[in-house]
Amino acid sequence: MPKHKLSICIATFNRARFIGETLDSILGQINSNVELIVVDGASPDSTPEVMAKYLSQYPAIRYYREKENSGVDKDYDKAVGYATGEFCWLMTDDDLLLPGAIGRVLNKLDGQYDLVVVNAEIKNADFTKMLDEKIISCELDREYGSGDGESLFADTAQGLSFIGCTVIRREVWLARNRQLYFGTLFVHVGVIFQQPIARAALIAEPQITIRYGNAMWTARGFEIWMVKWPELIWSFKGYSDRTKSAVCSRSGLHNLKRLMFYRATGIYTPEMYRHILAAKVSGWARLFFKLAATVPVIAANILASIYCAAVRGRGARMVMNSLICSRSVNSITRWAARIVGVL
Repeated sequence: MPKHKLSICIATFNRARFIGETLDSILGQINSNVELIVVDGASPDSTPEVMAKYLSQYPAIRYYREKENSGVDKDYDKAVGYATGEFCWLMTDDDLLLPGAIGRVLNKLDGQYDLVVVNAEIKNADFTKMLDEKIISCELDREYGSGDGESLFADTAQGLSFIGCTVIRREVWLARNRQLYFGTLFVHVGVIFQQPIARAALIAEPQITIRYGNAMWTARGFEIWMVKWPELIWSFKGYSDRTKSAVCSRSGLHNLKRLMFYRATGIYTPEMYRHILAAKVSGWARLFFKLAATVPVIAANILASIYCAAVRGRGARMVMNSLICSRSVNSITRWAARIVGVL
């Protein structure tokens, strides 16, 4: 029998500045039915010192410091392995649980579900501006049976790119192939969608506040979202092309707006074109991607800022937040940011 109903599993690396705030948002909600697992991937910063202070006060924390960094996918897998709960909530190391989140999730874990997907809101890095009220667009909680895999995929796959949305039955996680997805940065997505989930639920109301723009992989954003994420989504069998297309295009490289956004923030560079794209495209596409990498970053930033100010739709605030935080910020960027509401 599991010792706990729920294990909150955090894999952390170099987050000494942020993990305390994350722990504070969790620990005030924990009861005897909940444990907290923290796997530290050999952080060279002061994470061990920060954790030592919490360990002395909170016996519900189990801290594992690894001798070497194995990568985020393996470290989350280790955290699930260390857990003793019936369910594991794969929480991040710099975001915040909203008040009442643990109680809300525990109410869902009635033994009937193998997966519970929780919604999240998105704010800027210091939590002063709301960028998106819901990472998954839905108004009411939903349930999915074994024959609803297509709907589960369509409704949640994009939101599940944020690992903190995942609450999964531990025995389901351990029974599935995790190693196949080590190195993808989205091992949880691979575990969930490699075969049907018997019963799943979606909590529509946000339970987490995401600290946007603080991800360890922000500098690798182009490669991750334009190459690695589409490759992962399109690798899953048993889902229609139409459903997968709704999550992302088969080749993220076909997304012109996203390509220019990465140029506008300075992430997409000529070096990135040579090392990542040159071998993947040919003909006119190759010429286009090469030229796009040479557009002056400040010009791309201005154009992207004007576009966001004109559209102001869902997603514009997150794009605008990235533009205002980039090195090419200028007076037009600031003007657009004020119009969109992120400055």
